[in-house]
Order: sequence, then C-alpha cells, then structure tokens
Amino acid sequence: MDDADPLLIALADPARWRLVRLLAERPRPVGVLAQLAEARQPQTTKHLQTLERAGVVTSQRSGQRRVYALRSGPLRELAAALGRLADTADRQGGSRETYDRYGLSLASERRAAEGPGWADERSFRFHRSLTGDPVAVWRHLTETTLLAHWWTPDDLRVSDLVFEARPGGHIVLEYRDVEDTGIASDAGGVGDAGGPEGPGDSGSSGESGSSDPVVGRGDGVVDVARPGERLAYRLSPRLPDGGAAFTAHVDFDLRPTGTGTDLDVHYLIADSTVESADFVAGIEIGFGQCLDKLATALDAAHDTPHDATRPSARTEGKQVQP
Repeated sequence: MDDADPLLIALADPARWRLVRLLAERPRPVGVLAQLAEARQPQTTKHLQTLERAGVVTSQRSGQRRVYALRSGPLRELAAALGRLADTADRQGGSRETYDRYGLSLASERRAAEGPGWADERSFRFHRSLTGDPVAVWRHLTETTLLAHWWTPDDLRVSDLVFEARPGGHIVLEYRDVEDTGIASDAGGVGDAGGPEGPGDSGSSGESGSSDPVVGRGDGVVDVARPGERLAYRLSPRLPDGGAAFTAHVDFDLRPTGTGTDLDVHYLIADSTVESADFVAGIEIGFGQCLDKLATALDAAHDTPHDATRPSARTEGKQVQP
C-alpha cells in the first residue's frame, strides 16, 4: 500500500492505539471511549479525528452522540504490506540470509583471531563453469572496464580500480556501498586494464564528496599472467590505519571445455593480523558472490556481439567511470 504513512503515524501514538483496540471490540461513542481510555473527552475526540482522517475509523451521529467504528480493511492492507516486507527480508538466498550467515562467520573468526598469523595457510577453493572461451574469461579477469562490473560482493561497487595484467603489474582496488553514488571527481573512475580482485591500470583514480567513507581498499601485485590459461596475484586488504590486514594469494586456472571455460580459483591467506578477522569472515560469501557476478557478466557477453564488449579506440588505455 502506497499511502501507509498517514495510517502508521496515526497508529504510532499509544493513546490512539488504545482507542483502536477498544473499537475492535465494538463501535462506541466518544464519551464511553474517553471513560474507558481514562482520558479527557476533547483529547479523545482529537485522537478519533486523526484516526478518521487516516481511514482507520468511521463515525456517524446518533441523536446527541457520535459513535465511532473501526474499519478493518486498512488494517488488513497494512498487515499484508508488512507481511510482504517480512517475506522480502526472509526470502531464501536474499540479502538478509547473507547478512545472518556473515554474522555467524564473523563471530567465529573473531573468536579464532588470538594472535598474528592466526589464519595463515587458511585456503578457499572455488569452481565455476563459465560461458565463453578462455579468451573471453581472461578479458573479464584483466580488463578493468569489465572487471569493475563483477569484482565486488553484491552490496558493494568498485570506485577505484587499477590492474596491470603482467608479472609485477600493480593492483589497486577501492570499493563503496553499491547505493552510495557520491560525487565523482573529474579524475575518478576505473582504468582500462584490469584484473579480478583488486584495482588496476597504469593510472589510478578516485572519488570525492561521497556521503559515506570508502568501505575498503586493497593493493597488490600480479605474479603470473598467462593469457587464457593462468592468472595469479597477491592482494592485501587495508585496515583503517593503512596497514595490511593479510595477504591473499589468489590463483585462477582456466581450462577450455566444449561449452566454455572451467575456472578454478585457489585463495590462500598469509600474514594475517588479529584485525583481519572481519575480512576473513567474508571471503567465502563475498568472493563467491563475485564469481557469480562474473558468470552473469559472461552470460550477458555471450549474447552480445563480440565487438560490443571490447573497449573502443577512444576509451582504450584511459580512465573510465565504472
């Protein structure tokens, strides 16, 4: 229901809610309602008028009395609207389920983070069967215009990205809340050479004037870059004080199949600090979401003419806005 605000405002007052409960039992005149509510009649009349304007009660004059009755329809509509909100929040696989899963993981990892190196050698493995040949997959792993569309979990977006797809190449990744649009500076954007989990390209860029601070930032270096076959890099998420939370060694292995490409990812943690617990808690969920977004992007690219997904001569090698 689009007009719920007046009804919610009317029902939010405890005195008016008491009157609604009394009228749910049976229609009653103002004087009786005032007595039962232990309130003054003028104030009771004002509350009833507010409820009537909100559509939740109706009244009619009977001799010297004005009798009020409850209208059940608006309450049922409100109950249905609230039920739909609850269903949306509770839907299987929805953001609330992810939030709860992360909360459980967060509590567990914080308990485990007893000292430096607590998560070292912890590893995660991911597999995706992707649409598109290894060349197409490689482009999505290493070109920032494509990388920016999938290299964050569902609730975040890339705001600064550098990825030099060569051994020794620099990686920078900065991200914000997906709904925090901020105000982009003239230099803000994403470079044109990219990679899968950190920012990249020969130039970096940023944003200013955002309503919220940057959610996270990481930097690293490319170790292996064999186009269409293997990509490996190290990436260190940064703590608020600028120190490294841990170092992620991430290895992507691409194998052609009859229908596309099998992608296997090995994610290994090293140099973990106590403060890294919050990051570690989100790896399995967050990186899994990233790869799901990669699969979706490749599905869409598979249905688009090949040239349409390539950077144009005008944008290639330049910074572009994500």
